[in-house]
Amino acid sequence: MKDRRRRRVLFAPSLLGADPLFVGAAVDGLKGRQDWLHLDIMDGHFVRNLSFGPAMAKALRRRYPDAFIDAHLMVDRLDVLLPLFVDAGVSLLTIHAETEPQLLHASLSSIRRAGLRAGVALGPASGLERVRPVLEIVDLVLVMSVTPGFGGQSLIETTLERTRDLVRLRAAEGYRYLIQMDGGINGDNVGRVVLAGCDVVVAGSAVFEAPDPGACLDAMRAKAKEALDDAGIGS
Repeated sequence: MKDRRRRRVLFAPSLLGADPLFVGAAVDGLKGRQDWLHLDIMDGHFVRNLSFGPAMAKALRRRYPDAFIDAHLMVDRLDVLLPLFVDAGVSLLTIHAETEPQLLHASLSSIRRAGLRAGVALGPASGLERVRPVLEIVDLVLVMSVTPGFGGQSLIETTLERTRDLVRLRAAEGYRYLIQMDGGINGDNVGRVVLAGCDVVVAGSAVFEAPDPGACLDAMRAKAKEALDDAGIGS
């Protein structure tokens, strides 16, 4: 079953793809073309890499008070780290479905009680059964289209079918979550990504390694719109 709703796709450049010495300059270089800012948080345990902490989230909020900050937590110690990011001024917190089920539900509920939007992320090796129990309480499902941990990877094509499955499930059950995809998305494949049903496109390396990141976002947005218009479902 196809989702025939008229759609507008959001773009969330991932700051993991920016030069870590010049994150503020990288955001300024987007020239306001972004819809959200995507912040990947890695603790070196859940995934084999380290990245930003709550201080970065707070700094972004101070410098960009009106920004929608989308934080993706790839961490083990949710009991310790989740409250720090709730207090850091982010707009949406996404945690992984691979978390122990009882802790997953409790953590998502605590995010919502704090007045933030809540998301659940699904790694490429995990099945949809991981997220089914929480779909009615989340605002967003993040489909990881690469193995979490490092930028610059190629999109895993089979994850497009997972996005299609989430579109079908949303329609069948009346859920209201957005579907986000992150990993290996660029101007060459963004059309396929949005046609699969992605509502929020995360792109890091493709955007921040471009000579003009703002123009790159414009070009990706145009390609996404063209694909949706050709399918009769553009906004």
